[in-house]
Amino acid sequence: LYFIAMGKDQTNVKGCRFRVSVALPVGAVINCADNTGAKNLYIIAVKGYHGRLNRLPAAALGDMVMCSVKKGKPELRRAVTTAVVIRQRKSWRRKDGTVIYFEDNAGVIVNPKG
Repeated sequence: LYFIAMGKDQTNVKGCRFRVSVALPVGAVINCADNTGAKNLYIIAVKGYHGRLNRLPAAALGDMVMCSVKKGKPELRRAVTTAVVIRQRKSWRRKDGTVIYFEDNAGVIVNPKG
């Protein structure tokens, strides 16, 4: 369990959020699990990630990422969009002790507001 503290430059607080193992670094290709016409998403950046020197930003389940469409409808391809990670293959531990993971890595494209 970790808490995200509010600094001088931050206006909102996420509150408490349980840690999920990060599984998808920048450069990962994930499946698109919605009906927009996109097939593969290429992760460009992770929103809200405060980095460390020489460490790739990585996303976990529920994180919002900036991505581009690698396969899919021609009007969607090569456009930068935002997406939310909904499935990851890397296992993580729930608060009750169960360890779960999904069959694949997947995300859904969301509108600019989220």
